[in-house]
Amino acid sequence: MLSFCSCGYNQHNPGPLSPPDTAGVLGLGRGRISIVSQLREYGLIRNVIGHCIGQNGRGVLFLGDGKVPSSGVAWTPMLQNSADLKHYILGPAELLYSGKSCGLKDLTLIFDSGASYAYFTSRVYQEIVSLIMRDLIGTPLKLAPDDKTLPICWRGPFKALGQVTEYFKPLALSFTNRRNSVRLVVPPEAYLVISGRKNVCLGILNGSEAEVGENNIIGEIFMQDKMVIYDNEKQRIGWKPEDCNTLLSLNHFI
Repeated sequence: MLSFCSCGYNQHNPGPLSPPDTAGVLGLGRGRISIVSQLREYGLIRNVIGHCIGQNGRGVLFLGDGKVPSSGVAWTPMLQNSADLKHYILGPAELLYSGKSCGLKDLTLIFDSGASYAYFTSRVYQEIVSLIMRDLIGTPLKLAPDDKTLPICWRGPFKALGQVTEYFKPLALSFTNRRNSVRLVVPPEAYLVISGRKNVCLGILNGSEAEVGENNIIGEIFMQDKMVIYDNEKQRIGWKPEDCNTLLSLNHFI
């Protein structure tokens, strides 16, 4: 069985030559010399990658299309960005909070399982934080500014996210194209984390402050308990709700 390996977004090369067009520990990006592209050139597999990350941080990775579900996958096309041929980019998307529009549309998103958290531009980030804070008025949750794990934390102690998720609303990203309209639903347990100090923290960050520029990055936290599939053959990305921890116990994921 393969354990999960990251698909990194931004690598730095200290040498004088430009780095090759790969991404991540194994080079699972869209570059021509990624490991999956090379295996496809040898006729061994289709250029498809999939992963499923559980809430405990463990998960499974598969290469090729042999494990792609025949139904139940929400598919949306990749953006063909000639300026960026390495990363998995989707859009346009609209941000929803508790099933309702936030007025934030036409978002371009990088899907990057190598990023631990989700990063948004300042405008999007501030809107998300404002909506969350508004809904927490009158609840027992109080900010914990002394916890520096992440920029925003609420005081515990908490043993599990289930103790606080009732105070938070789901987020969603709605993708509409000429063929269909699909949503990536992100429940509170997929954007909150328990810190080492037993506080609950927001796993959504301001990308401008985190030095990722004007990029919206969907990291590992948003992908929890979803099978995510990068189909480079058909230039699309799909996802399906899944109990990823259960998949770890199944020996058919090789």
